[in-house]
This record gives sequence, structure tokens and C-alpha cells, in this order.
Amino acid sequence: MANTDIGIDLGTSNIVMTMGNKGVVLSEPSVIAYNTRTERVLAVGKEAYEMIGRNPDYIAVKRPISEGVISDDDLTHSMIREFILKVTGRQLMKPRIVICIPSFITDIESRAVVDAAKSAGSRQVYLIQEPIAAMIGAGVNITKAKGHMIVDIGGGTTDVAIVSMNGVVTSHTVKVAGNSIDRSIIKYMQNKYKLLIGERTAEKVKIELCNLYDPSDEMTYLVKGRSLLKGLPAQVLLSETELFEAIEDDTFTIMEAIRKVLEDAPPELVGDIYDNGLLLTGGGALLGGLTQLIKRTLGISCNIAKDSINCVAKGTGMAFGRMTTLLDGFEAATVYKYR
Repeated sequence: MANTDIGIDLGTSNIVMTMGNKGVVLSEPSVIAYNTRTERVLAVGKEAYEMIGRNPDYIAVKRPISEGVISDDDLTHSMIREFILKVTGRQLMKPRIVICIPSFITDIESRAVVDAAKSAGSRQVYLIQEPIAAMIGAGVNITKAKGHMIVDIGGGTTDVAIVSMNGVVTSHTVKVAGNSIDRSIIKYMQNKYKLLIGERTAEKVKIELCNLYDPSDEMTYLVKGRSLLKGLPAQVLLSETELFEAIEDDTFTIMEAIRKVLEDAPPELVGDIYDNGLLLTGGGALLGGLTQLIKRTLGISCNIAKDSINCVAKGTGMAFGRMTTLLDGFEAATVYKYR
């Protein structure tokens, strides 16, 4: 693998990049800040993320990727370019790039991803489906005629798929994942406690308090925000049970997505899944009690991939070394090049 080859997990919440044989070289929020008066990019990634909720009117802080697809072409182009310059030491070297895409993406949306990579200076762009990349990154052998099931819970989408012989046999994607869970927490706090909290606070509550399997009233977390009634700082003691109530609908949607893929799969592959179990990747794989909930609800054993957050990005980087055997598994088996 060439030292300049770059793999990109272009996520709704985070962008993770690999480079050559260095492994993961960047993992930062998919956020860009720019001056609306001069249209100059001020910051990307962590630096831009720190500006959320603290920026003046003339500085816009945006997430140009929404629910797994590009929502703002120009901002995405600028963000990817800045990240590539960051990992290459500010030297644009026209690398080869593999970018993972959700299994539900359209041709137009795929083209937008390719154009973004081209604008960043790539000489050659490959697209690979997220379930394939995640399986490769987790070290699963997907070349044989044997079914493997993956549930990748990212920021904008949850991608569920059964993979066999380097290809996706059946899949289903729902636009319910980390970000929608955060929004549900924000809404719950507003409705029940008249407490306004931001997305960063909601994310922290989710990480610290989530228990999807056996929530307790005794386990609590102090949530701080602004009272909608008084307009002053306030705090509320939130329990595990209350948090489960807040995100129950999101959890149910993910469970139903898994169930749908199992129902659509050929019987032989379903048998393989019951033998092999289900693999969880993405940041959402770390939700407390999720593996136990899946086992109890669907009767399938469940494992969290090692380094689940970076699995997809690692898979994109490893794909370069398997290009010949994997090419048929790429979306539309297409390689885009400069002309």
C-alpha cells in the first residue's frame, strides 16, 4: 500500500482517515466553521466543534454531512480538502482515496462524494459500502460463502447488512443513530423538566448514563442547562430509567431494522448468523446494555468489534491491498479517475 493512499470514513458526526501503513491518522468531528462575510474557512474538526453554541452571528458552524450523505457540496469539499492537507503535512500529493458510503446511497449522492474527493486533489477515487469496510476493518473473512451480519451505528444512520463472498446480500438502513438519540434526549429534557440543553451535553448524558438492558432508578446523572421557565441556569438529576424512556423509540427502530434484514435473508445465511453471531461497529456499538438487549429481543449472540469506532476507516485503508478481489463489491464496481 502506497504511503499516500488515504482511506476516509465520511461520517455524519466524525471523519476518520487512514494513510498508507500508518493506520488511523485523523479522527475529528465533521464540522466546519466559516466567516459568512468573507466566506473564508476558519476551522474544521475539533476546533470548529468547540465553537458550537459559542459563535457570533457572522461565523457559521455547520455539519455539511447529514444522515450519511452530503447536504452541502461546497462545505464538504472544503472540509475534506482541509483534512487531507492536515494529514499530508499541508502538501497536496494527489493521493488515491477510498471513501466508504452507506448501502442505501443513490448514484447522485455517490457522485457528490466522488466530486468532493476530486476537489481535494485525488488522482483516483474508489467507493466502498460501509458494511464491507466495517467487516474488513474488524478482521472478518468475507471471501467465503458464509453469512456474516453487521450493525454499524454511526452518527446519522444505522446500517444493517448481511455480507457473504465480498458482497452485501441484503441490507437495511435507518436514519436513526447517535445524533437522533441526542435529539431525543434534548426533547425529553425540554418536555419533562423544561430544561434546555445542547447537543454536547446530550451526548455526554448518553455516554455516561445509558443502560438499555436493565435501567435503574438509582443510577443518576446531574444534567445542567437553562430553565425554560426562568431563563436561568438549572440542573436536574436524571435516572437511567428516564434516559431509557427518552430513547426507547430510537432503540426500537434499530431493533426493527435488524429484524427486517433477518427476515429478508436467505435461510442458509440466517443459519450462519445464528452460528457466528452479530457484529456491532460504530460509536453506537458502545451504548450501555445494547448487546444484552439484542440477545434478549432477537435471540442472537452479539459482539462489539475491537476499536469499533474506527472499524470502517481501517477497512477503507485495508481495501487498497485487496483491490483485485474486492472490486466487484464496490458500489457499481466503478473507479473514478481524473480526466
